[in-house]
Amino acid sequence: MADVQKYFEEFDREIRLGRFDEEEALREKRNRIRNRLEEKLPEVFESHDEEVPDFYFEDQGSYEMGTAIEAIQGDIDIDQGLYIHVGTDQYDPVVLKERVYEALGGDGDNPHTQEMNIRRPCVTVWYQRNGEHIYHVDLAVYSDGDENADGKDRLAMGREHSDEEHRYWEVSNPQALKEEIFREYDETGRAQFRRVVRYLKRWKDLKFSPDGNEAPLGIGLTVAAHRWHTTCFADVFSRDLDDLEALRNLVGAMLRNFQGSPPRLEVNLPVEPYNDLFEEMTARHQEKLQDRLEGLKDALDDASQSADPHDACKTLREQFGEDFPVPSKEDVSEEQDKPWASSSSAAAVLIGGFLLLFSEPLKRLVKWTGRAVERKLRELSRCNTPREWVQALAAPLLIGMCVTVVLQLISEG
Repeated sequence: MADVQKYFEEFDREIRLGRFDEEEALREKRNRIRNRLEEKLPEVFESHDEEVPDFYFEDQGSYEMGTAIEAIQGDIDIDQGLYIHVGTDQYDPVVLKERVYEALGGDGDNPHTQEMNIRRPCVTVWYQRNGEHIYHVDLAVYSDGDENADGKDRLAMGREHSDEEHRYWEVSNPQALKEEIFREYDETGRAQFRRVVRYLKRWKDLKFSPDGNEAPLGIGLTVAAHRWHTTCFADVFSRDLDDLEALRNLVGAMLRNFQGSPPRLEVNLPVEPYNDLFEEMTARHQEKLQDRLEGLKDALDDASQSADPHDACKTLREQFGEDFPVPSKEDVSEEQDKPWASSSSAAAVLIGGFLLLFSEPLKRLVKWTGRAVERKLRELSRCNTPREWVQALAAPLLIGMCVTVVLQLISEG
């Protein structure tokens, strides 16, 4: 199997949102909104003869989780939570969002933007350059849990002209979601998880239209990874990570979980309100998702089976786009000629030195055993169920018994 880990990591550095100038621009837009609301929101409440409540802000979404990527379709976004100390029994959710909209300058008096909308889950503020959207801030408006009998924060849902059925307060806890998603990972596992999510998001941006509900939600892909991703290592001793295998396993698990007729993939939030994040996707959208995932899985399988990093990366570029690097044949040849090009080759050199201490027949036996163990460890790192573990361990246990017998014969002879 070709070692393509460094090319995945190079791809990740290219697509992730982490460049200083972009992060600084997003923070600047966020801070403009915060400053505007701190100045104007109290005035708006007073203008409606309403008591001025306390409020505060929290970063949310993919920016806060570290899974945000560069946009190739549309603009870059940042999610911001506005927590207002009012109870759900004090305000209609859309009315509270209208107060926020008014404070932001929805009537046209905001000098920094001329476009904002009250959307179902948030108030969105767009920033333009030469008439094109370049950034937007999604401002989620909450009733702070301290003001509710059950102590739970609730998100204001509904559009400006929604009927009563579509105006409601929804239990929401983004911080609990973040804690749940990263709860079981150490620092190494979190890093791989974030990369795998970013790979899927770029794949999604390339393979689906951003219009309507055709594309799976980014938070849906993140929660799918939370549910089915396991940290994968190319070498369990050195703990070198293997993003290709991690992605193969995740996509395979997603495909196995399409159920029903027509088949659907259901991905529920692991915290309240536990809703299906793909519920807005129609049967046709789900069929397309399944088809695109099958294409991705085939490409990942082909790359995994390829012995040449050049060929493997060419296959991966078809799924992840032009930002995925493809090394030249010459570069691959030079890298493979280096005696310490990988931990596996280094281990082979060390083993070879120790083998000089043994007899010639035993040297051959130990060398063969070392290679077999390395292959088996790679296989075990990809096992997901007890049955797969049993199947994977049966052969090496039998071989181990045979090796023990041979070594005993040699020691006696």
